[in-house]
Amino acid sequence: MAHNSQVNITLTESSTNGVPSRKLSTWSSSRATTITFHNIYYRVKLKTGFFGCRKIVEKDILRDINGIMRPGLNAILGPTGSGKSSLLDILAARKDPHGLSGDVLINGAPQPANFKCMSGYVVQDDVVMGTLTVRENLQFSAALRLPKTLRQREKNERIDQILNDLGLTKVADSKVGTQFIRGVSGGERKRTNIGMELITDPAVLFLDEPTTGLDASTANAVLLLLKKMARQGKTIIFSIHQPRYSIFRLFDKLTLLAAGRMLYHGPAQNAIDYFKSIGYECEPYNNPTDFFLDVINGDSTAVTSNKTEEIDIDNIDEHMDRDKTLAEKLAEMYANSDYYQETKAELEKLSFSPKKRETTFQQITYSTSFCHQLKWVSKRTFKNLLGNPQASIAQLCVTVFLGLVVGAIFFGAKNDASGMQNRVGAMFFMTTNQCFSSISAIELFIVEKKIFIHEYISGYYRISAFYFAKLMADLLPMRTLPSIIFTCIIYFMIGFKRTAAAFFIMMLTLTMVSFTATSMALAIATGQSVVSVANLLITIAFVFMIIFSGLLVNLTTIMNWLSWLKYFSIPRYGMTALQINEFVGLDFCGLSVNLTNPNCTDVSTLQMCTGDQYLKNQGIDATPWGLWQNHVALACMTVIFLIIAYLKLVFMKKLS
Repeated sequence: MAHNSQVNITLTESSTNGVPSRKLSTWSSSRATTITFHNIYYRVKLKTGFFGCRKIVEKDILRDINGIMRPGLNAILGPTGSGKSSLLDILAARKDPHGLSGDVLINGAPQPANFKCMSGYVVQDDVVMGTLTVRENLQFSAALRLPKTLRQREKNERIDQILNDLGLTKVADSKVGTQFIRGVSGGERKRTNIGMELITDPAVLFLDEPTTGLDASTANAVLLLLKKMARQGKTIIFSIHQPRYSIFRLFDKLTLLAAGRMLYHGPAQNAIDYFKSIGYECEPYNNPTDFFLDVINGDSTAVTSNKTEEIDIDNIDEHMDRDKTLAEKLAEMYANSDYYQETKAELEKLSFSPKKRETTFQQITYSTSFCHQLKWVSKRTFKNLLGNPQASIAQLCVTVFLGLVVGAIFFGAKNDASGMQNRVGAMFFMTTNQCFSSISAIELFIVEKKIFIHEYISGYYRISAFYFAKLMADLLPMRTLPSIIFTCIIYFMIGFKRTAAAFFIMMLTLTMVSFTATSMALAIATGQSVVSVANLLITIAFVFMIIFSGLLVNLTTIMNWLSWLKYFSIPRYGMTALQINEFVGLDFCGLSVNLTNPNCTDVSTLQMCTGDQYLKNQGIDATPWGLWQNHVALACMTVIFLIIAYLKLVFMKKLS
């Protein structure tokens, strides 16, 4: 089999047609679902080296993996880097098909194209909204994943049933919790994650490291819960690293991986006898999972035929090579075992020759309309905004504080030389502040990136619904309200032109500068995984923009081959609009000094007697179109940046 061929993944129960009626799910948990996987190979391309010396190498993640997962607890165990999470994602149809080959079948029938939306998948990191209660998180999942034909009363009954089954009734109306808000315990948080996936009553449930971050007692409680669900007929498949014995004894099927090879696949309780048969005997009172990992790592003292070699720090590369050789040796032993022969015999009975077809990993289907999704995502975003007063209220308090400080510094600007300087300085600070305050928006799509990817792949909502909901419920209020407050405070304290039109034009200008700067921040930050990297890129961009804002350098004096950069400066458009709005018609003719040379009193050399003369000196068009063209430019830049941010969301890599 060629390793780079396309992977074919199929599922059973095609008679359901993927259309849920009055049932909660296409699949019923009473339906026994058996997943089989045949000759799975997975290879990725890695970049090594630096700059000119970089080269692409291929690495085998999984090689010749075969097995069967029946209803019950199916554990995938192995050391870090063994490929267990990759195998889990392949079985769940959440792995990028490039470099993947093999067949994953369920009773031989074709897989629905939207398998990711129909099965349950609990990711390793919690993906629940911490500012919402446990019940509200389940209501969100039910509202978007259950069909609208299902009455609200039936949805509520389903939620109450899940809360009861998961033991979450007592904390149903408690907030899950954030870094600022004390919430439910770690185990209850994990059960909330599981509950959101159980809303559709899937026959197959995948979990990636479900015990990560939990203490031993809580981890045991979570596995007992999964065991209870497995007894009800669900096929539960999960990866796990090194559980204690009380958890291990709950496993029905165990799959051991090392270096991308399968070392054992069969009943969990028979694994110790199997390793004993190949020369590795578990010591009394030793945890079986510790024993398995010791054997895989070559550190076991329970070897009947060979003694463990000491690890030489100076020869660590040789030790790693030896480990790889040991993994190959153990894989060959398993390939010659009775367990493997029995598995192969069963797989041959279930194998088939499917017609060649293109993979449909990327196909996502939805149970609800765009408007319904927009409503619920917006509702959750508003609740999240109100539930995080530390973020929203803090930003408003900072705005009020800065407004008062700036108003006090430039208080009562007069129509003289100092008044002109103070006005320009205040405008520069206002536009600069609007730009840098927008940096906080970079977290809009970074902090919730994992939640977005998981919910999108699982069919909660369309990308467009998520995007526009975030803009309406988070971006607009958090950029508009501070701009209004800031303008109301400083406008009258500084003493700008006392006309209603000038006041509202300044408010509009500052709001548009904030929108444009925020849109640029989103365009840069969307798709990034690290906030600090996005923060650095945006800060550098703003610094260069500020240079061309019109205060630090007279734009008419810049060399032609550099002057074009001013058209990309957001602060420049804001500064220009504010200066036109303020200086047109402003009279400085009472000046008795030359602004260029304070010691000169010759009126003939007075260069900037009026605001219009100042604007002309700066190369600014003081006509009405000269004012509004800046707003048009800001609006166009906002639209372009928002389109870029949306496209980056669309083309973001959503499969691992």
